[in-house]
Amino acid sequence: MPTKRQSLGAWGETLALKFLTRRGDILITRNYRTRYGELDLVTRRGDAIVFTEVKTRRTDAYGLPETAVTESKQRRLVESALTYLAAHPEHDGDWQIDVIAVRPAAGLAPEIVHFENAVTG
Repeated sequence: MPTKRQSLGAWGETLALKFLTRRGDILITRNYRTRYGELDLVTRRGDAIVFTEVKTRRTDAYGLPETAVTESKQRRLVESALTYLAAHPEHDGDWQIDVIAVRPAAGLAPEIVHFENAVTG
């Protein structure tokens, strides 16, 4: 049984995926695990592979969701992306790491903030 936190994360990832697919991204895989961590969403955008880290928070009491992508988290994301690319040589083009912050709003549609190329390797 998923915890409340896991359910919130899955909900945010689903919203982020819908946001990306409306923009034209094509889902390759979701929740890809490596020894460095998990890649929430892996999509194709044109000729590029995009690894998207999704952060969802119920409130801003502990800061904005995107602030959870710390320096050490960024390093793990880069290592995870490189691990994915090494395991999938068919994806030999450009790649980038994006962050999507999902912020629920009382009685309104959740706010989705997309940070393109947010993490560089």
